Amino acid sequence: MRIDSSAPFSFPMSRRGILTLGGLATMGLALPGCDLGSMWAVPPRETVYFTPNDTFYRVNYNEGSYNFTRDLDVEQWQMVVKGVVKDRVVMKWRDLLNRESFDQAVTLMCIDTLPGGSSLGTAMWRGISLKKLLIDVGADEELARDVIFRAADGYHDSIPFARAMEDDVMLAYLMNGEKLPKEHGFPVRLIVPGLYGIKNVKWITEIEVYNGDYKGYWQQKGWTDDGTIHVFSRIDSPGHYQSLQGQAQRLRGIAFGGPESIREVQLSFDREKTWVSAELETPLSPYTWVIWNYDWAAPKAGKHMVFVRAIDAQGKVQTSEMTRPQPSGATGLHSIVVLDVVTV
Repeated sequence: MRIDSSAPFSFPMSRRGILTLGGLATMGLALPGCDLGSMWAVPPRETVYFTPNDTFYRVNYNEGSYNFTRDLDVEQWQMVVKGVVKDRVVMKWRDLLNRESFDQAVTLMCIDTLPGGSSLGTAMWRGISLKKLLIDVGADEELARDVIFRAADGYHDSIPFARAMEDDVMLAYLMNGEKLPKEHGFPVRLIVPGLYGIKNVKWITEIEVYNGDYKGYWQQKGWTDDGTIHVFSRIDSPGHYQSLQGQAQRLRGIAFGGPESIREVQLSFDREKTWVSAELETPLSPYTWVIWNYDWAAPKAGKHMVFVRAIDAQGKVQTSEMTRPQPSGATGLHSIVVLDVVTV
């Protein structure tokens, strides 16, 4: 079944992933005067802080990437660091492992993620500092404008040199304590907290310090070159159109501020007229989502609609305006409907 791209607030088929109507239902997409989720019942999701490697979302720019990664040999792999640098360097696997490493919990998110979507996950990454590597090769700070990352499957993108020189940017080779899985970028991938997945290049074979404004694969097709993640929140439980028993219920979900940590998560039970604050669990890192909880007593039996929104550490309130993923990521609020709430 096709999504009508001419309809208001509809979302077109993505070039990096097919959006099915079932997927939209899972996201609990609710629009003013139109409850898209009313045709589907969606079970609650388990809310955990770290996402297991085997269930962590995967998106590649072409399907051939999946087949390609199965054959990537670490003994033959190398990564060239070049451009406006004093010393051009060719790094092998052991060179990477011999450098000083650090661990960092970071949430990654696909730019195609719709309100309430599942294409995001949190992992503990281990890798090396990109900043220290660029300093060691003598990157020219006066000439450098962008840093380009090229992948073994042909993908390429860039980040500003100033962003590359911040302490939180890493070249990761471990994921949740395990060797980086091939489907997630083995031997090494870029991790830039707060930027959508299109900027977090996998299977890196070349890094170029560039003295111009570089446009990567998706930028050449009209997508954002900034890539900053929008404030996002989601209700994981109860599920959409789930029947509940008993007056006391615990609502639970996640919120993510992109480049900023989350200050507050709010819920509305009257179609965004008023808001109440949820309780936040303390995250292990400022670069990850937070888990929120709210104990709710239904005021009456019947059907209830619940909206969620987040506020980041800078006071930016998640927008309720619905926008498409292209060119800079979707916006809008996630909502669910719970049925047959029994208060006795």
